[in-house]
Amino acid sequence: MILSFEWLREFVGVSASPREFAEAMTMSGSKVEGYSHNADGISGIVACRVTEIEKHPQADKLLVCRADAGGGRTLQIVTGAKNLKVGDLVPCAQDGAALPGGVTIKRGELRGVMSEGMFCSIKELGLTKGDAPYAVEDGIMVLSEGGAPGDDVTKLLGLDNYSFEFEITSNRPDCLSVIGLAREASATFSLPLKLHVPAVNGSGGDINEVLTVEVPDSDLCPRYVGRVIKNVRIGPSPAWMRRRLSASGVRPINNIVDITNYVMLEYGQPMHAFDYSCLKGGKIVVRRAKDGETLHTLDGKERPLKPYMLVIADESSPTGVAGVMGGLESEITDKTTMIVFESANFSGASIRQTAIALGMRTDASGRFEKGLDPNMTVAAVNRACELVELLGAGEVINGVIDINHTKEWSRSVPLRHDRINALLGCDIPRGDMIKNLVTLGFEVEGDEVKVPSWRQDVETVADLAEEAARLYGYGRIPSTLAGGGAASTGLTLDQKREKLLTSAALALGYSEILTYSFISPSFYDKIGMDKDDILRDSVTILNPLGEDTSIMRTVSLPSMLEVLARNYNLRNSSVRLFEPAMVYRPVKGEKLPDERKILTLGAFGGGMDFFALKGDVEALLESLNVGPVDFKTETGHPSYHPGRCARIFSAGTPIGVLGQCHPGVVSGYGIDAEVFVAELDIPAVFSCILPERQYVPLPKYPGAERDIAVVCGEDVEAGSLLKCVRAAAGDILENCFVFDVYSGSQIEAGKKSVALKLCLRSSERTLTDAEADDAVKSALSALSSAFGAHLR
Repeated sequence: MILSFEWLREFVGVSASPREFAEAMTMSGSKVEGYSHNADGISGIVACRVTEIEKHPQADKLLVCRADAGGGRTLQIVTGAKNLKVGDLVPCAQDGAALPGGVTIKRGELRGVMSEGMFCSIKELGLTKGDAPYAVEDGIMVLSEGGAPGDDVTKLLGLDNYSFEFEITSNRPDCLSVIGLAREASATFSLPLKLHVPAVNGSGGDINEVLTVEVPDSDLCPRYVGRVIKNVRIGPSPAWMRRRLSASGVRPINNIVDITNYVMLEYGQPMHAFDYSCLKGGKIVVRRAKDGETLHTLDGKERPLKPYMLVIADESSPTGVAGVMGGLESEITDKTTMIVFESANFSGASIRQTAIALGMRTDASGRFEKGLDPNMTVAAVNRACELVELLGAGEVINGVIDINHTKEWSRSVPLRHDRINALLGCDIPRGDMIKNLVTLGFEVEGDEVKVPSWRQDVETVADLAEEAARLYGYGRIPSTLAGGGAASTGLTLDQKREKLLTSAALALGYSEILTYSFISPSFYDKIGMDKDDILRDSVTILNPLGEDTSIMRTVSLPSMLEVLARNYNLRNSSVRLFEPAMVYRPVKGEKLPDERKILTLGAFGGGMDFFALKGDVEALLESLNVGPVDFKTETGHPSYHPGRCARIFSAGTPIGVLGQCHPGVVSGYGIDAEVFVAELDIPAVFSCILPERQYVPLPKYPGAERDIAVVCGEDVEAGSLLKCVRAAAGDILENCFVFDVYSGSQIEAGKKSVALKLCLRSSERTLTDAEADDAVKSALSALSSAFGAHLR
């Protein structure tokens, strides 16, 4: 909502500076996004009276003018305009003057003749034909609405004003109006509110003789009010109305259209004017559209209508989309002589549904969507008729048609003074509380507060507490600590674990990414997912942005590969990325899907291979104190290389998968490199975290190391060998790991050599060679029995 400061002061005598006004209104609950002076970028322009006009001695298309600039000053101006005559009062940019767009005017010679400034057109002043309908668009602007030589042109044109942009929340549609914001300003600054009751004289006649209104669909139109104007005279609006509309961000058009826009801004009630000659049978029917009906709207487009849409029709066809936009055929033109003013209240949900379906979000629909006060309709239409009489734009036929299906508004909320102070944690005097509520338009009778019809957002004592707090001043409410029984507001255990996991990934050199949770169904094909895979069953978005964002992902791999491909195309040679990505998997018999977070790692280049990624995954799990981790070969995953993929388990619980992406999948993303990815199910990982880390003191006694190399089948996993050694070597085995794997000419076909290092130590004594050798013998015996492995 853009508010003209000058317009506001008609209702409230605010004397605060623009900055003070913006800060006070924001602190009282009406947030000001920003403000600007209507003459920003314009300075040094004065009104000048043309006294002489001569031809330029050196140029046939130029004129040399002399003009009275006031105060006894005469300026010589060289111009090419042809619309000037002696006696015209024109805007003149003097030497050093500034124009919109950062243009600065300097005196100088034009073809040998000194010019001490420049006469200005409406375009050069940043104005439009609507702002100055009397002006010539391709010539110098002639000031025809008063003024004298030397006057500041910004004041003559009404640009000496400020405009404020307010952010209005959806529960306060009453503030989408000058009166609504004036009421807030009155309460904020403790100033009287001067409201005006529209008075219409009328010109005789009876509206019921020329117009009938029917509202068969009263559920979508609780109230419809209409008045008729005859002998309409279309023309420009007066300067004061044009200035206020422009300052409010609305382009002036003509007196009738400007009146409807003026009332909408002043009262917050959208209005529409129909050309009466286009209403067949002098009849208005507010009904749902019929199947197959279409309408040419004011923007020149033909709109297909659906049966759930509310339209304003005559006896045969629609003439406008209710609450959104009027029809082209009933548009006000220069030939219009009789009009119907419409002021109605429509269902906000219906208007929003229609506006979205037709792609026609308008200023009017935005107001109706939020829910307007139906009691405002009559006052708004009377104000429009009052302006018609004030501007001499027509004659108002007596009578008002008011089809009212609303219930009489009545709502009271108990004024629980102690409860409000308890909620706020302060001590606002009851008298101050009542005074502020009355200023906002509430009525207080004893311990009951009667809520005005324009404040339908106020329903409970908590709502009254909000009103009391914002006018009392948030800054005056003391800060207090929460009581001992208050719940903790810190991070949950899982949130702390996620932060730890993120920190560990960053420490390993991975960069965090953020991708959309919605993807295209074709992404499943790109990662080679089987046609009958249960993970293809996805949550479908009802109103997707497009086919590429039509479902919620069930796996995170496609999103990671998209980002890796983008980085590869940007010629990044080494990339390491991670994302805690949310996936959504439908649950049979449940309305809501299973939402799980998957930690996805993706990398290529920079020496990355299967074992490097495996080491990174082990480091991440170690940072969380996840229990013993096993890696088992996976050959059937369609997205991964069949010989370089492993499932990850902890204490028998599957927690993820890692490996090299299948070359076919990678080529489909346009990546000519080996890509390695890991997917960790975060809830499953968290379920495998050990209760707490155990403190182990530094060893007192020296350890012993033994290296063994065993020959076993190529299909035997190194992890299985390690698990067997740990079980057989006894308590003195401190650690065991693989440090070499060899297969070649010195090893028989189908076999491989795995070199293991056994770290042995006792916490009670120094080990003897015999004890160390016995542990190694036990390990070799177990390896022989389990895998047929023998010492190389």
